[in-house]
Amino acid sequence: MTSQKALSTTESGRKVKLTQDEQVYAHIFDAILEQRLAPGTKLNEESLGEIFGVSRTIIRRALSRLGHEQVVVLRPNRGAVVASPTTEEAKQIVYARRIVEKAVTELVIEHSTPEQLRLLRKQVQEEQQCFVQGDKGAGIRLSGEFHLKMAEMANNPPLLSFQRSLVSQCSLIIAQFELSNQSHCSYDEHFELIDAIERKDKDKAVSLMMHHLDHIEDKLNLDEEPASDNLREVFSNVLGNKS
Repeated sequence: MTSQKALSTTESGRKVKLTQDEQVYAHIFDAILEQRLAPGTKLNEESLGEIFGVSRTIIRRALSRLGHEQVVVLRPNRGAVVASPTTEEAKQIVYARRIVEKAVTELVIEHSTPEQLRLLRKQVQEEQQCFVQGDKGAGIRLSGEFHLKMAEMANNPPLLSFQRSLVSQCSLIIAQFELSNQSHCSYDEHFELIDAIERKDKDKAVSLMMHHLDHIEDKLNLDEEPASDNLREVFSNVLGNKS
C-alpha cells in the first residue's frame, strides 16, 4: 500500500499511524468527497485488495465502516457499491445536515481556540488555492473537510460521527443531482464564517452557515421525477392508445 494515507494529522498537529483498514477507509472516503467515485460504483473486494496490497479481510473492514456511515451499500452475496441516494433520501439528508450544522456551529463558538481557527483558516486558503488552480476534486474534498474540522472543534463525538456520514452522503448527492455549470465558491463563505466565529457572534455564524447550506441546496435538482424501471409505467401512453 502507498504511504500517502499511512499517517493522519490530529487536531493538535500530531501524526498518528493508521491501521491498514483505516488507510483503505481514508482513501475511499476521500475519493467519495472528491467525487471521483460515482454513485452506484461496484467496490470489488478482490480488485481493491490488489490496488491497496492488502487482504480481502482488510477491505471488508473498511467497507463495513463505510457501510455504517451509509455511503456504501453492503449487498449480501453481491458485494458492495457506492450508495445512490434517491431524491427523497437526498432531501432527508440535506434536512438532517441543517440540524447538525446548526448545533456544530453553536458549539464551535463555545469551544474553539484561536489556534484551531488559525488552522481552519489555513485549510480554507488551501481550498481556495485548489479551485484557483483548477483542481476541483481536491477543492471539493477540502470544502467537505472544513465541515468535518468544524465538527471536531465542537468537541462532541456523536455529532462528529453524524457529520462524517452526512458530509460524505452530501458529496454523493452533489455528484448525482448538481445542476450543470454551477460555480464553487464555498471558500468565500467559509472565510466569512470563521470571521463570525472569531467574534463569538453566534447568531451571525448560524445565519451564515444556513445561508451556506442554502447555496449548496440551490445547486441541486431534487424536483424531477426519477425514471422508472416499470415497463407498463414507462409505456403507459402506448397502452392507452390501444384501449
